[in-house]
Amino acid sequence: MTTTTPEQAKAPLPPQPKSSKRRIRVDLRQYGILAALVVIIVLFQILTEGRLLYPGNVSNLIQQNAYVLILAIGMVMVIIAGHIDLSVGSVVAVVGGVAALSMNDWGLPWWGAVVLALAVGALIGAWQGFWVAFVGIPAFIVTLAGMLIFRGVALVLLSGGTVSGLPRPYIAIGSGTLPTTGTPDLITLGIGAVASIAVIAQQLKSRRDLQRLGLPREQAASFWFKIGVAVVAIMYLCYLLAYNRGTPIILIILAVLVLAYSFLLTRTVFGRHIYAMGGNLNAAMMSGVKTQWVNFFIFVNMGFLAGLAGVVSTARAGGAVASAGGGYELDAIAAVFIGGASVQGGVGTVIGAVIGGLVMGVLNQGLSILSVDAAWQQIIKGLVLLLAVAFGFSRRKSAR
Repeated sequence: MTTTTPEQAKAPLPPQPKSSKRRIRVDLRQYGILAALVVIIVLFQILTEGRLLYPGNVSNLIQQNAYVLILAIGMVMVIIAGHIDLSVGSVVAVVGGVAALSMNDWGLPWWGAVVLALAVGALIGAWQGFWVAFVGIPAFIVTLAGMLIFRGVALVLLSGGTVSGLPRPYIAIGSGTLPTTGTPDLITLGIGAVASIAVIAQQLKSRRDLQRLGLPREQAASFWFKIGVAVVAIMYLCYLLAYNRGTPIILIILAVLVLAYSFLLTRTVFGRHIYAMGGNLNAAMMSGVKTQWVNFFIFVNMGFLAGLAGVVSTARAGGAVASAGGGYELDAIAAVFIGGASVQGGVGTVIGAVIGGLVMGVLNQGLSILSVDAAWQQIIKGLVLLLAVAFGFSRRKSAR
């Protein structure tokens, strides 16, 4: 039996070696997706002989894929919670039809049509959320039924064909830009500078918070490299847009959505409850999470964002048609899984979903510029989705 003398008890402990793990906080999955996006951009830039990043093509890339990014922001919350939503494409068609008819036939101003469209989308989400949350029907079944129901509603609403001739301010939501000062547009460059400063400030604050709480944080070299890449990407994007038509209005809408929903998922009780439910539903219920209401509001939010996507796609097309939104749900789901979400739920980020949507958008844009047949485009996108999910599975297995 060993004893400890009072002198030994008072002696300071020998210095402990610092664990490198407390200094490393790098999401390799997220960096891998970002690296894949960069590789795809560089590859298509070479294959298209520089045409991919023409200012006009970059602006079109943002405007043409805005609906995917909007839907992916809502879909990532649905998937994190362990659900799926197959109805968003049909909801887009219904909401677009309601918005167009309300302006052309019902006499609403364009902004009134937007408010009505968002309200209709939220109501549809509440309808589906009721069956999922309070009746207990799996979301797959509810939204599959919704896909059929609301596609039929769209056909009934737009039985006369395309509703066009929409007001110019409404069309500007999907294809317009902010006022410009000339070429280059100083407003766009200023927006890029402000966004870069905001990114740096936010990242520094997050790092200081981790340090203050004694939590693991990224190595300084990796941290500053990440910030440098983000600032260069933002300024280069704004540089390209400044030499085209300026900042697309939809880009501002997307930026606000990304910031708002990133905050919602990472900084609020509601967001933590979503992750808790996806990670372990029974444990979340035992912890007092009101799972029924969380599920309900997840689908209300998905309907709201589907309504916004309906407004954007209708504005971009310049009219509403019953066939709108076909396959949108698959694009959104693919973007979320490419962006790192787990099939089992509990894992995913808004930024990852946006990056996944951009991967799909760049693939579409690059393959279209190269005049690749539509059938081969589908094959390539399917392979990219399969490889992204397989990579996620392999990383989770190696982490066990």
